[in-house]
Amino acid sequence: MTPAFAVVIPVLDEEARIGRRLAELSSQPGVVEIVVVDGGSRDRTRDVARAVPGVHVIEASRGRGPQQNAGARATGAEVILFLHADVELPPDAGRWIATALADERVVAGAFRVRTVADAGRNWLGPLLRVADLRSRVTRYPYGDQAVFVRRSAFERVGGFPDQPLFEDVELARRLRRIGEIRTVPASVCVSGRRFLRRPVRTVLAMNLFPTLYRLGMSPEKLARLYGAPH
Repeated sequence: MTPAFAVVIPVLDEEARIGRRLAELSSQPGVVEIVVVDGGSRDRTRDVARAVPGVHVIEASRGRGPQQNAGARATGAEVILFLHADVELPPDAGRWIATALADERVVAGAFRVRTVADAGRNWLGPLLRVADLRSRVTRYPYGDQAVFVRRSAFERVGGFPDQPLFEDVELARRLRRIGEIRTVPASVCVSGRRFLRRPVRTVLAMNLFPTLYRLGMSPEKLARLYGAPH
C-alpha cells in the first residue's frame, strides 16, 4: 500500500523547472500535499507554482534548511519527502517509500541518484557517473537523493539545522541516532547542471568537503569555499 506523503520543494529562481516538476508530481501515487517554499526568487517561480491547482506556495528565509523546515511545518502528512527542483522522482516512488517504511526501525530513507546532462550533449557527460557513485555508498544521504522521513522522527531531531551547507548531512546524522536510514534500490534523475558548470569544484565538494566537515570545519567556511550552494 502506498503511504500518503507530502512533498516539500525549496526553490530559488526555478521558473524554468518548477512547472515540469509539479506536473510530474500531480500523477505521482501517494502525494497528498505539495508545498513550494520560495527563498526570494527574482523570476516567475512563485507565479508558475501558484498556477498549478492544489499547490501551496509559501515564502521563507533563503537557505534550504530554513525553507524545508517551513515547508514541513506547512504540511500535515505523517511522511514528508524533500525534493529539489532539479530532481525527478521515479513514477513508483511511493511504492519504494512504503517498502522502506514498512520496517519500523526505519525513520527515513532516500533514493539512489542518476545524474543526466539535461542541457544537451556535453563532453563532460561521462563524468556524471562519478556523481552517482556516492549515492550507493554514503551512510548520510544528500538532499538531491529525495530524502523522505517520518514526521515524528523529523520533529524529534529538530528538523534541518540552519546552516549554509551540509544541512542534509547533519539531518541524516541526527536521524541515525534514533533509527535506520535506508537507501532504496531505485533512482531519482538529477540534473547535472551544477557539475557541468563547475566540474572541478563540484568533484572537490563531493569528495573533499564531507571529510573536512566531519573533521570539524564549519559549514560557513565550506560554503564560502564552494560558493552559493542553492
